[in-house]
Amino acid sequence: MGALFTHRRLGEVERKRLLREVLERARDRSRGTGVVVFDLDGTIMDNRPRVVAILHELADLWRTRHPSESAALAAAGIDDVVYGLVDTLRRLGVSEPTLHEEGFRFWRERFFYDPHIRHDTEIAGARDYVRACYDAGAVIVYLTGRDLPNMALGSFASLRDLGFPIGVVGTELVTKPAFETPDSVFKREVAPALSRLGEVIAVFDNEPANCNLFLEIHPACTTVFVDTQYAPDPPPLDARAHVIHSFELEP
Repeated sequence: MGALFTHRRLGEVERKRLLREVLERARDRSRGTGVVVFDLDGTIMDNRPRVVAILHELADLWRTRHPSESAALAAAGIDDVVYGLVDTLRRLGVSEPTLHEEGFRFWRERFFYDPHIRHDTEIAGARDYVRACYDAGAVIVYLTGRDLPNMALGSFASLRDLGFPIGVVGTELVTKPAFETPDSVFKREVAPALSRLGEVIAVFDNEPANCNLFLEIHPACTTVFVDTQYAPDPPPLDARAHVIHSFELEP
């Protein structure tokens, strides 16, 4: 989990108040339909179980050739997973650079494709909160850096299977057209067009850079940084952004 922004996390009372304020804005139709935007990875979905599943598969591959490293990977759990795959391998005691390279290739050939997305789980409270936003009348946009050719079908199925509103009027899954497009470039291109759906009233993302760009393009929206995992060396987070680490409203 991240550490740079922990000091800005809202306390439980303030976090619940913020989340409920977004719901109230969604119910208020005086300015038309509200749009609430959610990133996927690290925002409403925990992709660490996907990494763990891949590590376990790699453990099977290495069982004969690298038995000690295989045993370490077979015992890996979500708390062993950090942002970078090589850093995760190091944490698990895999120190040989050639194994880092082999492991990274193995991970990359699986992580960014539909089949393994089924291992993802929800961030605490996310499903119920997204559904509450939808029930309040908001258009729900899942705006993700996942790409259309390789991850759209798996993402749709995962959202459906986890109980998020998807595939119904008032929901949209927006993916990158190509894997090679940087996430920040894609979101900067798409962010202005979200106004076609209504007023963007809230955005939730786990990357400070994306939170900053939404405040630049939609300055009146409630922008929420979900403090889970994020890319190394993030920019300073805009002072207007709120910081939370879960979506739980009850008890």
